[in-house]
Amino acid sequence: MAIDGSKFSRTAVEFVASRSSLIGVDPEVLLLNVQPPVPVYVVSSAGRKAVSKYHQDEAEIVLKPALSRLQDAGLNVSERYAVGQPAEQISVVAAKSKADLIVIGSHGHSGLRRLLFGSVTNAVMARTTTPVLIIQAKQTPPADSLKVGIAVDGSKYGRTAVKYVLRHGELFGADPKLTVLHVVQDFASASMPDMAGFALPAFSPDEMSALQDKQFESAVAPVRKLLKKAGVPAGEVRLHGNAGDELADYAKKKKLDLLVMGSHGHGAFKAAILGSVTTRVAAACDVALLLVR
Repeated sequence: MAIDGSKFSRTAVEFVASRSSLIGVDPEVLLLNVQPPVPVYVVSSAGRKAVSKYHQDEAEIVLKPALSRLQDAGLNVSERYAVGQPAEQISVVAAKSKADLIVIGSHGHSGLRRLLFGSVTNAVMARTTTPVLIIQAKQTPPADSLKVGIAVDGSKYGRTAVKYVLRHGELFGADPKLTVLHVVQDFASASMPDMAGFALPAFSPDEMSALQDKQFESAVAPVRKLLKKAGVPAGEVRLHGNAGDELADYAKKKKLDLLVMGSHGHGAFKAAILGSVTTRVAAACDVALLLVR
């Protein structure tokens, strides 16, 4: 669990503390604080020992309150700090410690800024294959049982998201309300030229509706089968338009506690500059977001 002392990481700590009775038998939580490196001239002037002590003291200011809060919640907690680029250090520590989940508080930016320039959260998403739980600056859900949306797109990544929820049902409470979400393509904008070169609608309204029905069923049917086999009830909702924006809007309007997505993954450049459905949702969503690979 990566923390930096901000209100966003404090919200993440509270979220984990609230889930303490639900996340398995004797779970281990590793608190990580990443300190920025100091300039070389400072190291030369003050000495490595003094700089190391400085980093240790600064990290302790951040780690101590979080450690106390999680221990009070009955969790088995350890702490450490690292020096370097945050996303790189978070990913490296998660891999070396064989973490099952990375928890991070998102600072948030305007959608455009995050899509163009990325963030620590986006960089972590691009670097790791470990599931990432992104906690937004929102009050911790008061109830044990969460309202959870699971986004599927017909790919193996959507099925992976559903399988994760089924394997880790204790994270979501004794009686969670699950809803499978799929965003169908808007065929209304599709066109084809007529004999005179004018753009005409490529599909009639009935044809568009039939195509959307087929697309929705193709995406949802496999996960419906998984949920039915596990005996887990779930609603189904069809959305229309831009996938990232529609999922984020639905999560907000329906006051979901958590949105679960299977992330396709990208290289660091693509995640930071080109974006993806995952990146768009992370930029616009104000509820907790769980990304699984």
